[in-house]
Amino acid sequence: MKIYRGKSVCAGIAIGKIYVYQKGRQSVTRYQVENADAEVMRFREALGRAEAQLSHFYEEAAHQVGEADAAIFSGYQMILHDREYLESIEGRIRGRSVNAEYAVATISDNYVAMFSSLEDEYMQTKAVDVRDVSERILEALSDSPGGKARLEEPVIVVAQDLAPSETIQLDRKKVLSFVTLGGSPTSHTAILARSMGIPALVGLASHITEGAEKWEGLKSLHGKLAVVDGNTGVLMVEPDEATILYMRQLQEREQAQRALLLSMKGKKSVTLDGRHVPVCANVGNRGGLEQTLENDAEGIGLFRSEYLYLEKDTYPTEQEQFEIYKMVLEKMGDRRVIIRTLDVGADKQADYFALVNEENPAMGLRGIRVSLTWPEVFKVQLRALLRAGAFGRLAIMYPMITSVKEVRQIHTLVEEIKRDLQTEGIPYGNVEQGIMIETPAAAVTSDLLAKEVDFFSIGTNDLSQYGMAIDRQNPQLEDFYDPYHPAILRMIAQTIQNAHRAGIWCGICGELGADLGLTELFLAMGVDELSVSPVSVLPLRSKIRQISVKERREEVLGKWLQE
Repeated sequence: MKIYRGKSVCAGIAIGKIYVYQKGRQSVTRYQVENADAEVMRFREALGRAEAQLSHFYEEAAHQVGEADAAIFSGYQMILHDREYLESIEGRIRGRSVNAEYAVATISDNYVAMFSSLEDEYMQTKAVDVRDVSERILEALSDSPGGKARLEEPVIVVAQDLAPSETIQLDRKKVLSFVTLGGSPTSHTAILARSMGIPALVGLASHITEGAEKWEGLKSLHGKLAVVDGNTGVLMVEPDEATILYMRQLQEREQAQRALLLSMKGKKSVTLDGRHVPVCANVGNRGGLEQTLENDAEGIGLFRSEYLYLEKDTYPTEQEQFEIYKMVLEKMGDRRVIIRTLDVGADKQADYFALVNEENPAMGLRGIRVSLTWPEVFKVQLRALLRAGAFGRLAIMYPMITSVKEVRQIHTLVEEIKRDLQTEGIPYGNVEQGIMIETPAAAVTSDLLAKEVDFFSIGTNDLSQYGMAIDRQNPQLEDFYDPYHPAILRMIAQTIQNAHRAGIWCGICGELGADLGLTELFLAMGVDELSVSPVSVLPLRSKIRQISVKERREEVLGKWLQE
């Protein structure tokens, strides 16, 4: 038995044969062209085909893993529109009268070399992005279908690295696990693996001392039986019978645990001391809606409406939005659906908004700031939402709020639209209106904001990022990022307390809501609802049903908030 160590990005155990995925770059030959302008036009036409392919990948990823992680491919489309990248390629074609394939390949190599040479691990991932986008362009120039792996049986996929476009094309039903020589836990492929729930290891190269074996040796593993232990970060090749038996026992225990979770379907999320805390789902697309129903969520605590904008080339119409909102409400029946209004900006870009490049986009024109900057676009969405509210239990939530002034501006628009709908004889719902608490400004003034709205939902992802002044996506800051920092937990507790004092309810819809180590604390704080990814609904329900905080409330709060 041979053992390789890597970095685990998704827990679980996989047992099966190894499939070594080898990819070859599109063959590129340099030749001179007589008409450089015509070659540039050929390149631009290929860009259009590449963009269509990336749109397809986005839709496929959105269906498989949700809109949030599918945004990887929205980022790819941004590269296709990057002026410096495009001008470099067209300049190479015109300046040297070379074919488009050669220009794309050489400019891509330049960018890849530049990003790879940087010490910042996050920036190094940009090399993978540029290479992947360039390969899509080269495929479009050659009208090649690309190197999609054809899997005949369920296998453990071993590769030097996997680009997101390659990952999303693999037959998910036949992939037991991903193992890559390169990559990091923050890479896009790692993100997709986690979303798919597939055991995965990355970065084997950093643990292999024999340089020549780093890839050539791994290629010889094709077809051999192996075990991936995503819990410990180990790949075992040709394990002995005792090891296989032991790992199968662990695998069976995991499967039994999953079966236990399935028994939670149809039950309420009620604590041992009788308190009902609904567990709802965060949804980013139609696929997420199906997962929500499959996992028996008690409602939708966050429906990300921006996917309606990100998947289109122009603004979605009122009727288009109305039909989708109405469909979601009807499918959810009497369960509450909280739809967040448009939240674009930062890493979620739609070209037709023509948002300018910002030095610090995370703190720039995004969320409610976009909606209030383009009120006519906002009004279209609000009309669609209010109309849909007549067909179910709808609540509207506004993102990135920082002040009472913003909330009052929103209410003025909503009242104006209600009057218009009434004049036009169009039915609309009397919906709840709430805000996301995801900025320190909103948390600190939550006592004032609570007087203006019907509910709060705490977005712990951005609240943690802004509260600690740390970019969660920057791997260099991993040692400094602490989601359990007392400052963050105290802001959450303060927000819940201020909501209850004003007579409104408060939920949590960020990643911390699914952290089972914090469930008892959140219940002790008095949270009224938890909204998590669909796959986290049943584990969280099971946890809630094991907790009684009535007698231990002060002890739990003291442990977390005073240390």
